[in-house]
Parts: sequence; C-alpha cells; structure tokens
Amino acid sequence: MSLFTHSWLPYIYLYGVGGLFFFLGIIIIRRAGALKPHLKRHRKWLWVLYFGFGWYMAIHAGLIFLAFK
Repeated sequence: MSLFTHSWLPYIYLYGVGGLFFFLGIIIIRRAGALKPHLKRHRKWLWVLYFGFGWYMAIHAGLIFLAFK
C-alpha cells in the first residue's frame, strides 16, 4: 500500500467528515440563537473552537509528515 492510503487518506477522512459535523454544529448553534456574536465572550469562545480545530489538524498533519520523513 502507498503512503497516501495509510496516512493521508485517513487524515482527510477524519478532518473532512469530522469538520463537516463540527461546522454543522456551529451553524445549528448560531441558528438556534445560543451563540450571540455581538457578545465579546461568545466571539472569544467561537474563536477558541475554530483555533482548536485548526490547531489539532496542524499537529496531526505535522506528526504524520514527521513520521514518514
């Protein structure tokens, strides 16, 4: 098997499908009115959620890259 199918394909699936559910959840929260973007603390926590998702994606990609280097 190739490097792509054992390492990057699961990564794409994990963050593709997981990201879809993550962002759908954010949309549902916004439409339900539970998230009020005009409040500073809500904007802060929304930023924390987005940053956290991106951070874990970056760490995971970096470790995959280093494992096969």
